[in-house]
Order: sequence, then structure tokens, then C-alpha cells
Amino acid sequence: MARLLLIDDDELVRTALAVLLAAEGHQVEAAPDGRSGVATLAAGRFDLVLCDIFMPEMDGFETLRAVRRLCPGLPVVMMSGHTRFQRNRKGPDFLRMAVDLGAAASLSKPLDPAEVLAVVWRCLPPCPELLEQPPAHPPPGSGPDSPAA
Repeated sequence: MARLLLIDDDELVRTALAVLLAAEGHQVEAAPDGRSGVATLAAGRFDLVLCDIFMPEMDGFETLRAVRRLCPGLPVVMMSGHTRFQRNRKGPDFLRMAVDLGAAASLSKPLDPAEVLAVVWRCLPPCPELLEQPPAHPPPGSGPDSPAA
């Protein structure tokens, strides 16, 4: 399965996502901040990065830029809970900004497990190893009862 790098300063988010993604058969390595995440990326091979936007010291935008320098084609999914509370206020849409800066997708916290899995599968690059092993829980709309089937 895919090797995923998860970067988030919230230990509960890291743990919950690691459990969810490992249950799908992915190998998950987690980092508590942008600096250690970039160091982990530089030392290994990953198929996708999930990264929080608001973290101390090195925020998600800085981390995204560093990932782009190290691995230009690597898909990055940015996450934030900040925009969920800002919807009715004027101000920047940080998740949209992340996509504009090169993220493959974005996820709003609190995270919905089905949405996380769907976004991860959509953003993973196609490769023979991934195509040979279907996910334990296929993305919504891809099962035998889906309209396309």
C-alpha cells in the first residue's frame, strides 16, 4: 500500500488519522511539526503528505514550500480547522490558499473519516502496487451498488 507522511501538531489528530489510514492498509509515519516532517520526508520515500496548516514554528505553508522543493510532484493534502469557524466572517480562506499554492487537496477539521479516505485515494498517484490491492473500504461511489457500476 501507500506510504503516507502525516504532519500535525495535535497528537490526537495524528493518532486518529494514523489508525484510520493504517486500517486501510497504508504505512503511516507521523511528525509533530513541519521541521521534523520535512526531515522525515528527506530521509524516506512517501506517496502522499497530509499536513496541518496552523502549527508552531514552521507552519503548513512553509512546510508545503519545503515539500515542493524536495519532491515537486509529491501530492500534499492540507488540513485546518480554522476555516470552519471563519465561514461567516470576512477573512482569508486558508484551505483555498493552500490549494492555490500547490496542495493537491484540502480537508476541513473536524475531519470526516470517509472524506479523508476519499481524498487520500483521489490524490494518491497511480502505481501498480496500489492498483493490485483494493482498499478495505472503497471510496464512496465506487462499490458494486454505485450508479456507475
